Amino acid sequence: EMYLNAPDEFLLWYFRRFAAYRNVMPNDVHHWLSDKRLITQNIDGLDSKADNPDYIAIHGRLDRVTMLHQQGELVPLLDAPWEQVVDACPDLEDDQAVKSALLDAFRISKTSLIPEMGHSLKPFVLLFDEYYTDLYRISEAKDWMSTARRFVFMGTSFSVNITNIALRAAIMTGAEIDVVDPSPIDLNIDRVTYHAMNAADFIAKA
Repeated sequence: EMYLNAPDEFLLWYFRRFAAYRNVMPNDVHHWLSDKRLITQNIDGLDSKADNPDYIAIHGRLDRVTMLHQQGELVPLLDAPWEQVVDACPDLEDDQAVKSALLDAFRISKTSLIPEMGHSLKPFVLLFDEYYTDLYRISEAKDWMSTARRFVFMGTSFSVNITNIALRAAIMTGAEIDVVDPSPIDLNIDRVTYHAMNAADFIAKA
């Protein structure tokens, strides 16, 4: 895992790729979803900014971190220290300075470059070699799926596990299934209603 083996490089990549969007604001779709039971693959936290009180960020959240822990443990979610990193770096284009600030903020030794269990911070994001746990509210997500009468899949390629879990649940319970995507994938399921459009157009007519 890159976070454990090269935390400076991983955190720099994560900061550049995701944290740069930390100040982006929600759009009309996020606001439309704010009173829905939402399970999202997105980690941008925009649904929180749109005042969705209880949505499930099944892959984690950009604005949260945890203490490094054994997978499966339930640990508190903490505010991500992005502003601390920004404040410590007058020049955010200086990779070495950003790495140094990230290691400080995430409590990782610059000498050993080894994250410490129960001390170092880890971004609250489901990494490629990890699996869904109750820290990511997977049991609650499955409970929601078991009682849902309608599933609306928005802008997903159905290439990640959570969409397969949701699709199986919808088929088993006989729920309505809607797929919203400009180029929807044919799921070869009779009951699916396809909406070949983006989410903004869908909510305008919903």
